[in-house]
Amino acid sequence: MAGTLVADDALLDDAEALAGADPGEMLPACAGAGAQVRTAARSALEAGVRSVADDGRPRTVVVAGVGGSGIAADALAAVTGPSCPVQVLALHDLVLPGWVGPLDLVVGVSCSGSTEETLLVTEEAARRGARVVTVGRPGSALAAVGERARGVHLPVDAAGRPPRACFWSLSVPLLVLADVLGLAAVPQEALAATAARLDVLAERYGPRLPVGENPAKDLALALAGTLPMVWGTSGVAAAAAYRMVSQLAENAKLPAAPGQLPEAGHNAVVALDGPLSGAGDGAADDLFRDPFEEPQALRLRAVLLRDPTEHPRIAARADAVEAVAQGRGVPTSVLRADGDTAVERLASLVGLADFATTYLALATGVDPSPIAAIDELKARIGEPAR
Repeated sequence: MAGTLVADDALLDDAEALAGADPGEMLPACAGAGAQVRTAARSALEAGVRSVADDGRPRTVVVAGVGGSGIAADALAAVTGPSCPVQVLALHDLVLPGWVGPLDLVVGVSCSGSTEETLLVTEEAARRGARVVTVGRPGSALAAVGERARGVHLPVDAAGRPPRACFWSLSVPLLVLADVLGLAAVPQEALAATAARLDVLAERYGPRLPVGENPAKDLALALAGTLPMVWGTSGVAAAAAYRMVSQLAENAKLPAAPGQLPEAGHNAVVALDGPLSGAGDGAADDLFRDPFEEPQALRLRAVLLRDPTEHPRIAARADAVEAVAQGRGVPTSVLRADGDTAVERLASLVGLADFATTYLALATGVDPSPIAAIDELKARIGEPAR
């Protein structure tokens, strides 16, 4: 169905209408995030992830993946953070860096196990004698590559969900691996707390709570008709910002611009002076404008993802960005991470973004499930649709 920039807020409070507009059950997939964490953690241990540590800590860890599967690499890099004793590289490409060799660990992540880019990188890693771990569908081409390289395969059961709806099924095996290798402290207790937090968020953001009481629905309505600039203030917040931008594209079929402070404050912030800022046009203040008959032109919205562990100087920059945006008439949404661990803080931001982008799609008449452009692109290059 063709969408519109105008959101139907009444639909968001009609549970039956929401279900009818969501045949691919993306909202139930959001609600099942906690269960994904529990299942994935148990599955990784049962698959023998601890054996990866038998050969010691690798020199570097390269995680190869693209799209809805590749975001797991960013989650790992965010959780391990700058204190990680080795470099963790999220590789969204089909060329393995020349320095990768037998001292390094390459992890190929593909929900389907058939993604061309991931297969090429993982096969090259095996040829160079690098240690290999694969994450994805059991019995897939990717799993076979890992087996030939005498690596460990960590199986993922997508249960019919698209890769982007398997964020935790794909990310948690990497987090368990990080704990096993001593790259970050991600004990089972931390994963259990994350799963519990996601269960609470599923209630807080679920269809039963109405607009005005549901932060995910309210965020969806705030994003409607805007071009969001989504910036994070830490590694965790930046990973969540990229996830949000990807979900806006795949769920709501809308563009957005990701970024991270302080870098975004040295370039992207100047867009607040541009023609999409809406400064001085008065359209936002026109009380007599019918939003359906006279839809407002696309305008910027600044979306700041804040992390309580952000550097004090970055915190000052984030406060300044908010002031600069508001001074130019650009509305701002501030989303604050919460939790005792990096994984919980990531979950608090991803959970909100996943629900909000799905609600935005439904409220603007868009089925969040289809990815026709991706399928056509794959068909044009001869790769099977996922």
